[in-house]
Amino acid sequence: MNITIYDVAREANVSMATVSRVVNGNPNVKPATRKKVLEVIERLGYRPNAVARGLASKKTTTVGVIIPDISNIFFAELARGIEDIATMYKYNIILSNSDQNKEKELHLLNTMLGKQVDGIVFMGGNITEEHVAEFERSPVPIVLAGSIEPFRKIPSVNIDYKQAAYDAINEFIERGHRNIAILIGPLHDPINKELKLEGYKEALENAGIPYNEDLVIEGDYTYDSGIEAWQKLHEQQIKPTAIFAGNDEMALGVVHGAQDDGIVIPEQLEVITSDNTRLALMVRPQLTSVIQPLYDIGAVAMRLLTKYMNKEKVTENIVILPHRIEHRSSTKE
Repeated sequence: MNITIYDVAREANVSMATVSRVVNGNPNVKPATRKKVLEVIERLGYRPNAVARGLASKKTTTVGVIIPDISNIFFAELARGIEDIATMYKYNIILSNSDQNKEKELHLLNTMLGKQVDGIVFMGGNITEEHVAEFERSPVPIVLAGSIEPFRKIPSVNIDYKQAAYDAINEFIERGHRNIAILIGPLHDPINKELKLEGYKEALENAGIPYNEDLVIEGDYTYDSGIEAWQKLHEQQIKPTAIFAGNDEMALGVVHGAQDDGIVIPEQLEVITSDNTRLALMVRPQLTSVIQPLYDIGAVAMRLLTKYMNKEKVTENIVILPHRIEHRSSTKE
């Protein structure tokens, strides 16, 4: 049988309003009364009904988080940053995997709103006009984490992906490389097509190196696609001497594929990855990486959402966090 606030009030011989004040930490309760109510709550095992409290206050202190795949270490680190800040501000999380499927993303969005969440953190690859229209119709604030939309209408937290790709390619150029490949994620994702690929092209152009589309391989962020990408590159007449990989799993696939073919890294092939998850440290040689502050992206996105939910002043709704390159053993000193 569910214990209700009425049961607590009757057992403690106080009003339901007094029990509510005790539960919500209201200081306007006599210490002796507070002690008596808390003892009854403990003895009966009463748990406040969050849904009922939400209906009364019009807040559920719950945040929806829509994430492509929590088993992916990239999104797991983002989600950890979200969760830690949510806990700090006393919000609960409802987490859902979207599998980067547009219909499922839109369905989950409406499901979250149906659960009366106070706000949503959204992570996805290809954010379309339909997504943006749904975001703008939302009765609660939405913040993007590690995702962009082309109209800059929705608050978001990211790094400068174009500059990060440019910096990585420029590192190779300064080391004397001219046959530089890029293993990029799905090109329907604007972060890849409009930012990372453009950073790659711009770095080559500024160095006077012709763009060769044979050195651009599209992957799907998986280890297997890294293996396949290496096989394609290794079979070409012009073989790369340096590769920039769009994430750590694909980078591991490239490294292992090259090693299986007898290529020595970094003496014969230099590799830079771009996520710096724990995977970058679990391979030998350890991977030089663009440092993308995944935890911080999640944490800052959640903090930005709390500002919107609590109607605090927001001075910057498009947040760009700094990046840098951490040099390890997959590139020469």
